[in-house]
Amino acid sequence: MNGHLRIKSPWKQLGIFLLVFTPQLLLLLVGVFNEDRVSIDMTQPGVVTQLKWLQAVSSLTFFLLPAFLYAVFTFRGNYWYFLGMKKAEKENMYILAVACIILAMPFVFWLGMLNQGLHLPPALKRMEEETAKQMVAFLKVNGPMDVVVNVIVIALLPAICEELCFRGALQRILIQLTRNAWVGIVITAILFSALHLQFLGFLPRMFLGVVLGALYWYSGSLWTSILAHFVNNAVQVIAVSYAPKYIDRNPEFPVMLALASGLIVWAILWYYQKQSTITWSKVYRTDDLTPHNQFLA
Repeated sequence: MNGHLRIKSPWKQLGIFLLVFTPQLLLLLVGVFNEDRVSIDMTQPGVVTQLKWLQAVSSLTFFLLPAFLYAVFTFRGNYWYFLGMKKAEKENMYILAVACIILAMPFVFWLGMLNQGLHLPPALKRMEEETAKQMVAFLKVNGPMDVVVNVIVIALLPAICEELCFRGALQRILIQLTRNAWVGIVITAILFSALHLQFLGFLPRMFLGVVLGALYWYSGSLWTSILAHFVNNAVQVIAVSYAPKYIDRNPEFPVMLALASGLIVWAILWYYQKQSTITWSKVYRTDDLTPHNQFLA
């Protein structure tokens, strides 16, 4: 039996992931911090449409491509399966994932309010302002089709591509390295938030990363975190399409409601964990796969 892994060492797997992800990251950083870059006039006809196409292509090349290349180099086959594209352990885990992400919103927005007090260097502050302007132009609605396109480009594609990259690939590696699911989940969430390069939203995005990581790990299916990620993005895209004032600021929630939201999320994840039969061996002992045991895809 040859096994399902081409590369068994998690450190070597991390090296492969960094090898395929770093070029895209360097291109992104050069574009963001280039002082000589030309400011884009969003009022010019066709510019916003072109930027939406660029956003869609960026999701595919910056996140989906590295995840797929990591899988090709690491596994002998069943690439999407080993990236997490498989059925959840229990059907109710999909419903719980959606409920968890929706009920988390008051706590997420409260974290966003706390995060707004962060003082950024001038370069990062300019970057945040330019991103906000771009999002205002992106989310301007002239008809129902604009909302549909926005949901696809800003909600659906990032949900699929980012989950495959961060949860399907990076989290898998970090949990194996640390031998601790929660350590791997939290480190991945920190990197997930930091690599968005939007630091006024760092805390809420990191919290969402932890929730998404837990949903994936305990369900055994990346579809649960993709679904939750999509719902979170889509709700916000649709909401700010008709209330653009919330693009660069968070709705205000009473502290007690926010804390209640956080406790509810914790309770859902606790119940999620209790239902789960995921073990470290089930995820990482892939060489033990046979047609007759529970590890079979």
